[in-house]
Amino acid sequence: MKLHIDIEATDGAARVGTVRTARGQFNTPVFMPVGTRGTVRAVTTADVERLGAEIILGNTYHLMLRPGADVIADLGGLHRFEDWSGHMLTDSGGYQIFSLSPKVTDDGATFRSTYDGSTHRVTPEDAVRIQELLGADIQMVLDVCTALPAHRRELQAAVDRTAAWAARARVAHGATDESITQRQALFGIVQGGTEADLRAESAQRTVELDFDGYAIGGLSVGEERDVMLPALEAAVAHLPADQPRYFMGLGDPIGIVEAVARGVDMMDCVLPTRLARHGTLLTDGGKINIKRAEFVRSDEPIDAACACEVCSRYSRGYLRHLVSVSEPTGATLATQHNVAWLLAFMDRIRDAIRTGRLDALRSEVAAVWS
Repeated sequence: MKLHIDIEATDGAARVGTVRTARGQFNTPVFMPVGTRGTVRAVTTADVERLGAEIILGNTYHLMLRPGADVIADLGGLHRFEDWSGHMLTDSGGYQIFSLSPKVTDDGATFRSTYDGSTHRVTPEDAVRIQELLGADIQMVLDVCTALPAHRRELQAAVDRTAAWAARARVAHGATDESITQRQALFGIVQGGTEADLRAESAQRTVELDFDGYAIGGLSVGEERDVMLPALEAAVAHLPADQPRYFMGLGDPIGIVEAVARGVDMMDCVLPTRLARHGTLLTDGGKINIKRAEFVRSDEPIDAACACEVCSRYSRGYLRHLVSVSEPTGATLATQHNVAWLLAFMDRIRDAIRTGRLDALRSEVAAVWS
């Protein structure tokens, strides 16, 4: 199902829009909380729904291993399994697979389970079939995600193999049940490391395959922002303006606003939830480590400007106590706050685009988060 984005407002290359799907629609730019193993860690889908998230992620690598894609299919697919009525996107598992140093051939990747050491092989066709069983609204092709820095020969090989695998995924999607393509979109992924010409080549080759949407993968993996952004620009320049553009694995405020300024519509990351579980909270004044002794007797909210339930009910002193004694409720409340803060940050970005103030917001964010 080819996804189109209806543009409501622009500010330079940035745009506010609506993506329409078989399930309904979601607003962009959008941040998507990550639910790796069938839930956003430390919170429930009811929590995430109440916080206002429109789309969340599931991780194919973890879910195919436990409980298994067939189990989830038998239980009604990911939406019913998690009791989530919003939109859902599943990644192909490529990033996790390649972080395990798999044996890769032109046919696919062989890797060991992080759970029990068992050996598994995934081909581009397998990744499609597994995600069809999971039943998300959007699935991703299996790609080759290269660690950076990398030699140009390695990056070119990754671009070539990703393109070949993408073509196979395109054929496999809906091959056994054509109706799947009417309810589940398939996104292609652009690779190429930080080489602008390879990014452009990968984008062009991916677009030629006519996917339902497009993602930029293999960036924000530790490289400096001044080399990441030109690579992003090179890719976006060749992606269709009327379809959604997704930056995979991006979650820091500066990165988000800079990507949006270059025409990105969707992004996801485990960063806000991972930080929360370790006691780092996002605020309009930057990050704070709630474990610090200065907060022992603080009766202030985490962020006075935040309208979330955690900030309206609980003090910094209380959150510090919960996190310091490893009380699970501390992780839950911290996660709720960080997700709420980041979703509100996306509201600010959309408002800035509508009012032509995105450059001013970029400056404000850089001053706080640099």
